[in-house]
Amino acid sequence: AASAVPGYSPGFKKPPAVLRLKRKRLRRSEPGAAPPPCGEAPPVPSAPARRNPFSSLDNAPRAAGTPHPRERSRRPPPPPPAGGSPSAAPFWQNGPSPGTAAAGGGAEPSERTDILALTDDLHLPVAVPEVPSSPRHEFPADWSIKTRLLFMSSQPFTWAEHLKAQEEAQGFAQHCRATETNLPQSIQEPKLSTELRCAFQQSLVYWLHPSLPWLQLFPRIGADRKIVGKASPWSQDEALQQVLMSDWSVSFTSLYNLLKAKLCPYFYVCTYQFTVLFRAAGLAGSDVITAVISPTTRGLREAMRNEGIEFSLPLVEESRTRKQKNSEVNLETEVANSLEVGEEPAPSDDDDESFSWLEEMGVQDKVKKPDAISIKLRKEKHEVQMDHKPESLALVKGTNTFTLLNFLINCKSLVAVAGPQAGLPPTLLSPVAFRGGTMQTLKARSINAKARVHLAYEDIFSLEVVGPIMPHSLHALTTLLKAAQRGAFSAVLYTHEPTAVFNADLGTASPALNKETVRKDLTACGLHPKTLDQLSQCPTLGKSSIRFLEMKDYTYTWKS
Repeated sequence: AASAVPGYSPGFKKPPAVLRLKRKRLRRSEPGAAPPPCGEAPPVPSAPARRNPFSSLDNAPRAAGTPHPRERSRRPPPPPPAGGSPSAAPFWQNGPSPGTAAAGGGAEPSERTDILALTDDLHLPVAVPEVPSSPRHEFPADWSIKTRLLFMSSQPFTWAEHLKAQEEAQGFAQHCRATETNLPQSIQEPKLSTELRCAFQQSLVYWLHPSLPWLQLFPRIGADRKIVGKASPWSQDEALQQVLMSDWSVSFTSLYNLLKAKLCPYFYVCTYQFTVLFRAAGLAGSDVITAVISPTTRGLREAMRNEGIEFSLPLVEESRTRKQKNSEVNLETEVANSLEVGEEPAPSDDDDESFSWLEEMGVQDKVKKPDAISIKLRKEKHEVQMDHKPESLALVKGTNTFTLLNFLINCKSLVAVAGPQAGLPPTLLSPVAFRGGTMQTLKARSINAKARVHLAYEDIFSLEVVGPIMPHSLHALTTLLKAAQRGAFSAVLYTHEPTAVFNADLGTASPALNKETVRKDLTACGLHPKTLDQLSQCPTLGKSSIRFLEMKDYTYTWKS
C-alpha cells in the first residue's frame, strides 16, 4: 500500500545526503550566482551553524526583518502602519522618530537635539518613582541641598534663555534689595515678560566663601577626586593657610551675627567630613537658633562635650523611646534573646560590684578583671556604631550655637591636613550677602527634544539647573514655573545625600509660633513671604528628601 502512493520512496533509495546534494546543485544552477574566486575552494555543505554559547536572546544574530524580542513584546496587538507606529513609553526611554532628523535637517538651532543626545547629555533617570495621590497647593520644606534640578514641561522654556544685560542687572539688584516679585497665576507670553525674566535671574543668586574659581567648592564630602590635580598653593604653605582661615573666620562670624539679628534666615558650613546647618529662630518650628550637624563621629561629639557644648542626638533618642514603648517583654527575655543571637548583654552600671562573685569563690586573683577603659569602650559600642550615619545627627540649640561657633573656628580637625583638600577652609553657603562672601549664580540651560508620548511624537521641553541649590532657590524656581508653565510641569531633584537628614523632625516645635509672628520677626531676612511660610513649618520628610515633584492644575504631588 505504501508503494502505491505517488512520489513515495523508501529512505534507503533517497538518503538525506542525496537530497542535500540535489539542493546544492539547484542553488548552483540559479542565475546570478557568483562563482567562487580563483584559488578558493568551493563551499562544502555542512551542518547548521552552532549557536554561540555566550550569546543571549538579546544579542544573538537574527534574520533580516526579524524583530527584536523586546521590540516584539512592546508592539501593540494591531499591526502598525507603514513606517512603524511609535509605542507609548516615557520619552527618556525612547529614541527619535526615523523622520525627525530628515525633517529637521541641519537648519534647526543648536539648542534642539534628539532625545538620545538629551539622555546622554542630561543623564536622565530611567524611571520616575510613583507620586502620592494627594495633591496640595504647597510642597513641604526640603532642607537638603540639591546638586541638580531637571524641570520638564509641554510648554517651552524660551523665556529662560538669553537674558538681556538690563534684565540680568535688574535681577541682581532685586536680589540685593530683597525685592518681592508677585507674578500672576498664568503668564500668556512668558518670553515677553521682563518681570518674569528678572525674577528668574534673582532666584539663581547665592553667596559663597571662599571663592576659588578653578575649584569646585561644593560638595566637599567625597570631592577629593574632583579637586585632585588642581592648583592648591596653600597645601604646603602654613602662612597662607593661616591667612585663609583668618579670612574664613571673619566670614563665618559675620554670617552668625546676621543670623542672630534675623537678617539671614539660614546658612550651611560644608566641611570635608560633615555639614552644619544654622537656622534662625522661627524656622523649622523652633523659637530659638538651631544648628544641626551631620554626620558626626564619637571623637567630634567628645570634643564638643569637652568644650561645654550641650547637644542632643534626637534620632537616637527617638529610636530608644520607640523601642521602649513597643517593648512588651521583660529584661530576662531580652537578655536570653541577645545571648541566643550571640550579642553580649549590656554591662551594668555597678561594674565594680559585678565581680563580687569572684571573691566569694576565692578566684579573684586568678581572673583578670577588665580595666576602666575596656568597660568604657564596651559601653560606647553602640555610640561608635552610628558614626558617619544619618542617625548620628547632633542638634545644638540656643546660646550653645555661639559656643559651637567658637569651637568650629578653633577646631583643627575642621580642615584636612592631607589629601587634595589639605588646608582648604570649609565652604560657606548663604542665601544673603555677608562679609567676604562672593555672589554666584546657578547654571541654567534649556533643551528641547522629540519624544514618544501616547503613540505619537511630541515636543518635550526641559530646563536644567546645576549648582548648590538651597531650599529658598527651589521654592522660588517652582513659584516662577507655576506662572510661566501654566501650572503644569514636573521635576527630578538630585540631592546631596549627607544633607537629606536635615529634613528630620527634631522635636523643636514651639506652640507659640505662628505664621504672623514669623513673618514679622523675619521680615528683613531676604526671603519672599511665601518662601518664609514654607520654611517656618516643621520638617515632615524624615530622613529622606523630595526626589520627584510634579504640578498639575496648580497643585503639587511629590515623591521622597
